[in-house]
Amino acid sequence: MRKSSQQILLVGLFALLLILIVYSANSGALKLSFTQLINMSFDDPLWNIWCNIRLPRIILAVVVGMALATSGAVMQGLFRNPLADPGLLGISSGASLMVGVTILFPAVFPPIMMLYGKMIAAFAGSLFICVLIYLYSLNEQCNLAKMILLGVAINAIIGSILGGLSYISDESQLRQLSLWSMGHLGKGSWDLVIVSISLIFPTLLCVIKLAHHLNILQLGDEDAHYLGINVERTKRYLLILSAVLIGTSVAVSGIIAFVGLVVPHMIRLQVGANHKWLIPGSALGGACLLLLADTLARTLVAPTEIPVGLLTSLIGGPYFLWLILRHK
Repeated sequence: MRKSSQQILLVGLFALLLILIVYSANSGALKLSFTQLINMSFDDPLWNIWCNIRLPRIILAVVVGMALATSGAVMQGLFRNPLADPGLLGISSGASLMVGVTILFPAVFPPIMMLYGKMIAAFAGSLFICVLIYLYSLNEQCNLAKMILLGVAINAIIGSILGGLSYISDESQLRQLSLWSMGHLGKGSWDLVIVSISLIFPTLLCVIKLAHHLNILQLGDEDAHYLGINVERTKRYLLILSAVLIGTSVAVSGIIAFVGLVVPHMIRLQVGANHKWLIPGSALGGACLLLLADTLARTLVAPTEIPVGLLTSLIGGPYFLWLILRHK
């Protein structure tokens, strides 16, 4: 694809994201339009609802969508595996296990670290699974089917442990675990937005900076080494950056599946395999998809809400089946 076409696609995705932000800001169980807000005073209850509840949730959906889709693009490039996805490979489950531990045992972290406590725990869990899968990928007998089966096994083991944690939890903790395991952005607040942005945006910039190195890694480790790339150090950096993106996303929104699988594939069909375009395109596409899904989640059956993770699974499940049949 020509460079001008790739630029047009990125501009188009950015414009679509702005349109979705405006649409989402005007949608909800409580009808609020920008026209109404302009005529309100800042101490009006409706203004406070829009500013302190709806707007932080919109921003959080954009940021988390960027993180999930970017981590998926990095995983697919790092493992040179078209079906690599944080959820399918068990990386999200590793992060979720550690967050579940912090929900049941909040005393693990001192009060001064409570704001970042879940994110630190989720990062540790996701990084551990990332390293485990990476070490397995070095095995000469590793192939696509075995890697997916490894992810299934990891998800099953961690799922059973989380089930045990749910069994010993009290009613409040059980509700937190249930909502969080299905993916939910209803707890969006400015504190979460600030913390998420402070971790995700610098990480996204680092990933974009390593896009050229990720392109060279597609040639194979030996060729990349001869082209001047420190292969092992680059892979370690990418693993850590992916763990930060996944861990932060899981900590603030729970498990939202298939965004990291669907979006990079859709963008790759348009811009090709060049990660200089694929990563920014995936970030914008992920933000659009998750924001649209969250808007539908809180408006389809208003005033109640559907967990956004259920909607993304309804989209991603059939798409995953199509990919398996296609590659078969």
